[in-house]
Amino acid sequence: MTRLVSLAALAGALVAVVLGFLTFGAQATAAPDGVPVAVAGPPELAQRVAAHGGGQLAWTVTTPADARRLLEHKKVYGVLELGSPATVVTSGAVNPAGTQVAQQALTAGAAALGGPPKQEVLHPASAAGRTAPLAASALAWIGALVAGLALTQLAKRTGRTIGAGARFLQVVGAGVLVTAVVAGFFALWDAALPLDAGVLGFVFLAATAFAAVQAGLLRLLGLRAMAVLGPLYLVAPAVAGQVPELLNPAYRTLLWSWTPFRFSAEGLRSLLQGVPDAPDVTTGLWVLGALLVAGLLVVLWPGRSARQEAEPHLPDRVVEVGVH
Repeated sequence: MTRLVSLAALAGALVAVVLGFLTFGAQATAAPDGVPVAVAGPPELAQRVAAHGGGQLAWTVTTPADARRLLEHKKVYGVLELGSPATVVTSGAVNPAGTQVAQQALTAGAAALGGPPKQEVLHPASAAGRTAPLAASALAWIGALVAGLALTQLAKRTGRTIGAGARFLQVVGAGVLVTAVVAGFFALWDAALPLDAGVLGFVFLAATAFAAVQAGLLRLLGLRAMAVLGPLYLVAPAVAGQVPELLNPAYRTLLWSWTPFRFSAEGLRSLLQGVPDAPDVTTGLWVLGALLVAGLLVVLWPGRSARQEAEPHLPDRVVEVGVH
């Protein structure tokens, strides 16, 4: 009994370590490091401004037109246009965490030159518009995950084998229904949020990509896949909602660099704010499309998974679930 108690306590401690690393750790260690911003104005004055900020800011000295172009393409998080008065330019299409840091730093820099600056926001975003991209990504992941888990459990309870057709139908069905749920929330939160073909298509792609990857892992590992799929959900609010320049290098490399949530969240943010030509939209389409293809290959590959083959069933209880 003592051994069992020790193992249970160790398991609890390991779960606490994982949760702490994936959630609170990223927030507790957040600090600006090389936040990209731009300054536009007389070269001598602009260079003097760019000399401040230390390693927390990464300045680009350029012209006002080029600075705004960099902001449109989300290469910088804010622009300081020198003048009388100076103007701090930000964009609602840029991650709010990066925008907040850039705005504070640029406002302080402009005030040091001689007074508070004007504030200008390109593609202004409402509170719902700032929250919606990450919320949609998290809802797509958890909604698709519950659908895949429910199918696995129902098949296990009834002693049935899940066919490729049933898994494919589950992936597509989860994508359609989760997209409808997300669209409903968008309309509820802010009626001004666009629900055009680009936005809905991107949400559908993200939901089906997530569902396909999850279905593939559930096919290969069964319920053991939840040890991977469950913790991944925790990455969404803790890491994907940040910009890399605010994360500790360890989190930036080990989590942010590959988490699928950031590709869906940032691509959707650009679409919602009317910047469909932003690079993260194209990147998101490629990444999510690759995840969808990879997941469907596992889901539709002929043959039974190793887990299914290892589970004996009585001949009269084996019923193939498929689409006929």
